[in-house]
Amino acid sequence: MPYSEPTNLAVIACPGGETFANEVIVHLRHIYKHRFGLKSDVITKRYKIEKDDLIRQINLDNDMHTSDLCIRGSTEKYRVPEFKVNAQFTYFMNGEFKTEILDCIRGKDVYIFQDVENHVPISLNGGKNTQVMSVNDHIMSMLVTIDAVRQAGASQITLVVPVYPYSRQHKKKGREGLTASLLGHIYENMGVARIITLDIHSREIVNAFGKTHLENLHASYQIIRELGKLVDLTGGTEDLVVVSPDTGAVDRNKFYATGLKKPLAMIYKERDYSVVTQNARDSNIKAVKLLGDVHGKVAFLADDMLGTGGTLLKAMEFLKEQGATKVIAAISLPFFTGGAIDLFNEAYSKGLFYRVIGTNAVYHEDLLKCEWYISTNVSGLFANVIARLHHNQSLSNLLDNRNIIEKLVKNDQ
Repeated sequence: MPYSEPTNLAVIACPGGETFANEVIVHLRHIYKHRFGLKSDVITKRYKIEKDDLIRQINLDNDMHTSDLCIRGSTEKYRVPEFKVNAQFTYFMNGEFKTEILDCIRGKDVYIFQDVENHVPISLNGGKNTQVMSVNDHIMSMLVTIDAVRQAGASQITLVVPVYPYSRQHKKKGREGLTASLLGHIYENMGVARIITLDIHSREIVNAFGKTHLENLHASYQIIRELGKLVDLTGGTEDLVVVSPDTGAVDRNKFYATGLKKPLAMIYKERDYSVVTQNARDSNIKAVKLLGDVHGKVAFLADDMLGTGGTLLKAMEFLKEQGATKVIAAISLPFFTGGAIDLFNEAYSKGLFYRVIGTNAVYHEDLLKCEWYISTNVSGLFANVIARLHHNQSLSNLLDNRNIIEKLVKNDQ
């Protein structure tokens, strides 16, 4: 039975991705138990046998076909898969990493989790040391883990990276590298069959791969679900207008405007590119103009990622000046680097915005303490995608979620 223990689906969490991996595993166990229940109900009716007898027979078959003497757990009950593979991560004082796989993964479909934007202190070396890891540290830790998994005989390797590293370096302008493409070639050459990520910065990155598949997930359903708790989407008590914070985010916000059946406005920013942005206060934006009307309305902005936050803060302040009653932003990948949280706290105290909706794809403890921040959970989305991929099922309605968004909006109405 593919939905019980033993299973060929295995999860390995790199140090940065452990929190997100654990959340996904909780959903995976629920999904497997639910699917097992559905399948066993159908089979018991079809073959006219008792459910207890069916479960006992399934456990017997699994015990007979396992390479071990037998599977742990009761022979009378459903055996929930463990999924998580034990691994040991060593950080040496010179900055090198080592990954050791402690369980057998030979022939398994392995999913390696890593959150490259996790910048909280991480426990390493069996809890003896803690280390704040950079993006490059996380990437190297992940590469070492990929190699360990490959050497251990996994049948297929999938990377689960909610933040695709270096995704902003996807266009060549002058004498510079295409780092997003470079990393893609490294993953591919190491035998990575698939990459699962969230709201990748540029769809051009997909073209960097020859054989590796990239599944780009979207958090739009989860974000609209939270937005519906903050705003009357029916328009009965307040009007909502979707605002693109810049020209690069037009397609994303057009998607929200179409799904919500709301008007779309756009902010145009004039930039001075001689200024290199170091933090939110040193933004290179010199002039801002609005194409559309937000006066007396709730303004909703959506973007894929937020670093120092200077662009978004200026946009929020500008929309309030234009007469918006509330300003709500949605960020799929909330980095909040370079003291951005303090600046947003200051802006919130001045009433420049109402709420920021982010996802748990990036682990950020300090953000969760902020009154103005709402975290929406995308671990269930990742779990569903992983389960379907492992069982060779369609992802269509998960990758293109317009239908479920339409149902959500209708339910609110």
